[in-house]
Amino acid sequence: MKAAANPNVESVLQGIQQVVGSCSKEHPISLHEPDFGGTQAWAYVKDCLDSGWVSTAGSWVSRFEQELCSITGARHAVVVSNGTIALRLALHLVGVGPGDEVLLPPLSFVATANAVAHLGAVPHFVDVEPNSLGLCPAALAARLEAIADRREDTLVNRETGRRIAAALPVHVFGHPAEVDQLRTLADTWGFPLVEDAAEALASWRGATHCGLFGSVGTLSFNGNKLITTGGGGALLTNDSALAKRARHLSTTAKHPHPWEFVHDAVGWNDRLPNLNAALGVAQLEDLDRRLDAKLLVVQRYAEVFAELDGVELVGEPTDCRSNHWLVSLRFTAEDPLVAQAARLQLLERAHSIGLLLRPVWTPLHQLPMYMACPAGSLGVAENQASRLLNLPSSPQLVEGWEECSHFS
Repeated sequence: MKAAANPNVESVLQGIQQVVGSCSKEHPISLHEPDFGGTQAWAYVKDCLDSGWVSTAGSWVSRFEQELCSITGARHAVVVSNGTIALRLALHLVGVGPGDEVLLPPLSFVATANAVAHLGAVPHFVDVEPNSLGLCPAALAARLEAIADRREDTLVNRETGRRIAAALPVHVFGHPAEVDQLRTLADTWGFPLVEDAAEALASWRGATHCGLFGSVGTLSFNGNKLITTGGGGALLTNDSALAKRARHLSTTAKHPHPWEFVHDAVGWNDRLPNLNAALGVAQLEDLDRRLDAKLLVVQRYAEVFAELDGVELVGEPTDCRSNHWLVSLRFTAEDPLVAQAARLQLLERAHSIGLLLRPVWTPLHQLPMYMACPAGSLGVAENQASRLLNLPSSPQLVEGWEECSHFS
């Protein structure tokens, strides 16, 4: 981290305003806003309306899945109605069930832990590393050595007696976690890896897209994501049998037949409607432009904060390509309470003028429903959570910059 002194809050605020432009309480600037300008979104949605194919069947669903495969390199993509459902279905597919434990980081949106709990399983929190903010391989290895026993073909937490069923790393803010090392640990200990890549469409570690290191990964297309379908999510996998099972269970486990209703398992009605898929296709066609614009946003924030002591941007991990979904500022004061106080001061000042900055999520193990869950030492996650702040990161921020004089 950079120098430990706390920055002048007004200087930080002025730096942000140099990038985002003017705002007010009446015209606020949010973190990441949807934008359908310059796309074929209206034409594609109108096609759904004109044809009558507006629900979970239709050509746009198939086309959206094909486009996701083309962009990510996945052999299979299965689109569903939101990112939490994608996570729940993915965990179910690899065998997570009631009474199992799933290893995951505490620094994530609540949906990561909720998807585990929805299956009757128990989150087991393991610390993060400060660079990518993702699940720390060294912390995971140490935790497994401390609590895990192999009993015949089952990996068990000797402290709780519960089966350790999977690990669920998260690619935070679009930055790839150290998932190659995590996959090695999963292979060594014999449990599946499911990736929460909700924020990481078009993020890569080396030559592999996030979500494709383990058995299955998931994406989100919520309203604040790089690509939004209003709601929506997807499973990515290279496992053909798993993809086939995902499609079956996400469509009520119904066997195809012209009129008979034959269901062979307890399934869910999870599939994404054709209307939403049409929106997704229109934005995927615009993906490269959005990624280029977001890179410009990151570069301009970096320019602004390069000489300002007490803050730094959370950077792109080495040998990775991040989609830079949310640009994150880190207060670097040695004492996390001092950093937290400066962050609160900036939040209050920014919100008073319509600049809707956000702190990182409350760590999951500090939420009331997850306080009693098993956990290792979480010092890094708690330290980082006290000093992180998300900045406006919409690609459309670059519009009109050519008229500004504060950047060359």
